[in-house]
Amino acid sequence: MDRKLCKNVGNKKIAGVCSGMAEYFAIDVTIMRILWVIFALCSGVGIIAYIIAAIIMPES
Repeated sequence: MDRKLCKNVGNKKIAGVCSGMAEYFAIDVTIMRILWVIFALCSGVGIIAYIIAAIIMPES
């Protein structure tokens, strides 16, 4: 099975990063979004990581 990490443009709220990562790791998109918010609030790096991921990840 060859999986690719890419943004999911069909189920996106902002850029589709969380939905693409949730699809890649086979978890619910709500859980992935909650993890991103926790990561952003705890370390502050989550916002920068999300922006970088939105720029780097290709669209599906």
